[in-house]
Amino acid sequence: MASKAASPITVKLTANFEHNLEEIEQFLTDAEAAPAYDALLDELLATVVPNLERFPAMGRSFIDRPIRSVETCNGLDMLRGKLSRIGANAEIREYVLQHYLLLYAFTGEEIFLLAIRHHKQLSFDFKALW
Repeated sequence: MASKAASPITVKLTANFEHNLEEIEQFLTDAEAAPAYDALLDELLATVVPNLERFPAMGRSFIDRPIRSVETCNGLDMLRGKLSRIGANAEIREYVLQHYLLLYAFTGEEIFLLAIRHHKQLSFDFKALW
């Protein structure tokens, strides 16, 4: 008896993720490291997306970090509310690359690439994610 293949996970880019890529391209161009942008795109297409399609929960949970301030607690409550709108079991996970940190939402059926930053860039802007 043949086994049924699992349904493929769909990986989607958000407008914020695309905007982050544009910022990274400018950041690397300003740093006279433009070829690194092409290497990033190659890594995203050849490694990151296939890895997420195969192992969608591979990233570390972003929300399960220790809460050390009221602001963080309030921010996480807001984030959980937004996540519940895309799926009851949706979660934000981190995918760590050599020079980048990528945040993605996993709903159980789909992955939304939310944000990506070079480790030398500023922090994520959660207000702009949705």
